[in-house]
Amino acid sequence: MSTASAMPTPMISSLQLLSTGLEQFEDPKLFKLVVGTLQYVTITRPNLSFAVRKVSQFMHNPLLAHWKAVKRILRYLQGTQEHGLLLHKCNDYRLYGFSNSDWVADLEDRRSVLGYCVFFGANLVTWFCRKQTTISRSSTEAEFRSLVACEAEITWVKNLLSELKIALTTAPSIFCDNLSTILLTANPVLHDKTKHF
Repeated sequence: MSTASAMPTPMISSLQLLSTGLEQFEDPKLFKLVVGTLQYVTITRPNLSFAVRKVSQFMHNPLLAHWKAVKRILRYLQGTQEHGLLLHKCNDYRLYGFSNSDWVADLEDRRSVLGYCVFFGANLVTWFCRKQTTISRSSTEAEFRSLVACEAEITWVKNLLSELKIALTTAPSIFCDNLSTILLTANPVLHDKTKHF
């Protein structure tokens, strides 16, 4: 892999990996070893969390298509060895987060994937990417669950900072790209139609 050409992204955004297929990967132990190693890499490379989570779902029965996805991640890593987390000293004590979710993008179990990242000043301090435990009936529900998870993480970080005697300069903010979810959080009248979640 050291002579392979680098890739600009760890995974193609439209890639649909399925657990059924004809071409089995001939060395499942190698697949498990490489994917397990990639899971440790995500500790300092949060940009790999989604792609590694995706290929980790197929460790029990890897196919050739799954191995090709893993090789793409490795080629991306080979080209971005200088990337990683860089923490800067800052005087801006703001706490803010970004949340997002895809709605039923997984073709096998139709569960949504939620993700968020939380920044303290200019530094990324925590991130998360995982399948939701339930099936969402709408994109608003999926985004709302992601927003709630981000809020819980921000509350935890805020409490941690208060224990460390670090005062925040402003109230924490969360950014979300779903207008329905934003309106739902701002207007309590809309909660009548959201009792199921």
